[in-house]
Amino acid sequence: MSGIIGDRMAFRPLHFIWLLDCSGSMSMNGKISQLNFAIREAIPEMQQAAQDNPAAALVVRAITFASGADWHIRKPTPIEEFTWEDVHTYGITDMGAAFRLAAKELETSVMPERALRPVLALVSDGQPTDDWRSGMRAIDATPWGKKAVRVAIAIGDDADRNMLKEFLANPELEPILAKNPRQLVAAIRWASTVAIKNASTPKTEGDQQPPAPPPMDDFDDVDGKGVVW
Repeated sequence: MSGIIGDRMAFRPLHFIWLLDCSGSMSMNGKISQLNFAIREAIPEMQQAAQDNPAAALVVRAITFASGADWHIRKPTPIEEFTWEDVHTYGITDMGAAFRLAAKELETSVMPERALRPVLALVSDGQPTDDWRSGMRAIDATPWGKKAVRVAIAIGDDADRNMLKEFLANPELEPILAKNPRQLVAAIRWASTVAIKNASTPKTEGDQQPPAPPPMDDFDDVDGKGVVW
C-alpha cells in the first residue's frame, strides 16, 4: 500500500513558471545574455531539487513580457526534458500582461486540483509600463494564484523593488537584488531550487518564510570587466 501511495504522489505536478522581463533595457550591459546563461546554468540544480523531492513531478515553462506578453515555453515540460532557448529584447515593460497570461493557467479547470503549489518566478530590471495591479488581481483571484510560491529578482537599482515586494504578497519577504552577472546567476540558482523545495513541503510548513538567500555581496563581479547594473 505504501508503494502505491508513493507512486501516486510522484505524479503530482509542480508547475514552475518563469516571468521574464525582455524589455529594451535588458539589452544594456549584457543583461539579457546573462539571464539566458543563468537560467541555463540553473537547470541541473533544478533537476537535482526535483530528484530530492519525489512527491514533485516538476514541469517548467516561461512567459516573456515587453511590448505585450507571450509564452516562450507554453507546454509544461518535465524538468528532465527541459532545455533553454534564448530570449531576446524588444519594447517596453508590460508586466501586467504577463500576470494576466499566467492567471489563465492558475485556474483549477486548467491546473489539476491534486497538483502541488505552483511557483511563479519573476525577474525584472525596470518598472511596469502597464496596469500591473490588475494583473496581480487576476492572479490573486485564482485558487492556485493564492497558494503559489512567489520569488522575485530585481536586476539592478532601476528595478521597481517596491512593486516586486507587492508581487511577493508577504511583508516578511524581499526581492533579491542582483547588481552584476555573478549575482544574477547566484540569485537564479537560489530562487529556482529553494522555491521547488518550498512548494514541495506540506502547506503548513511551506507557508513559512523560506531561508534567506546567500549574501549577494559574496558574488561580486570578478571577471575583470567590472560590470555593474
